[in-house]
Amino acid sequence: MRAKVYVTLKPSVLDPQGKAIQHSVEQLGYGGIEDIRQGKYFEIELDESVKEEDARATAERMAREVLSNPVIEDFRVEVER
Repeated sequence: MRAKVYVTLKPSVLDPQGKAIQHSVEQLGYGGIEDIRQGKYFEIELDESVKEEDARATAERMAREVLSNPVIEDFRVEVER
């Protein structure tokens, strides 16, 4: 089983790295870009004996306590078999 964790800055938090990426892609000729925000992505492999709801709870706890900063970041968890 695999848990996927997506961590992004909260919308109200300035994202200078995203702005730098946006500037770079515009310089490369990509047009029509209104905004780019960067984030982090984690894949967590879990033992097949773990129940899906337990896998989700574990991944959400890890995301909240270790993988993200809840003051400035949001996260989303997906679990797949």
